[in-house]
Amino acid sequence: MTALPAWLLRHTVTVEPYRGSGAYGPVYAEPAAAAALVAETVKHIRDATGAVVVSTAQIYAGPDLDCPPGSRVILPDGRITRALTVANHTAPGLPVPESTEVYCE
Repeated sequence: MTALPAWLLRHTVTVEPYRGSGAYGPVYAEPAAAAALVAETVKHIRDATGAVVVSTAQIYAGPDLDCPPGSRVILPDGRITRALTVANHTAPGLPVPESTEVYCE
């Protein structure tokens, strides 16, 4: 199907995809800019471990966004945050756009 329309993606975020942990802490891939729609609202969510955590920013981007949980994200206002959960929305065969939804600290 199609990706989110470009005219909806009014912000630019920079994502450093999390690749695991190394001898000196977290390992990240090279930073990449991505068009996105950012909503800065406070929400309680469950992280990958099932713990209830607070998300202060939600990012909606195209389906090709490389942002696994733990990735470092720089929001449009310059705030550096971390991806808590990531949901890839697809609907094969339906006329709706595909997207990636990221909840950040």
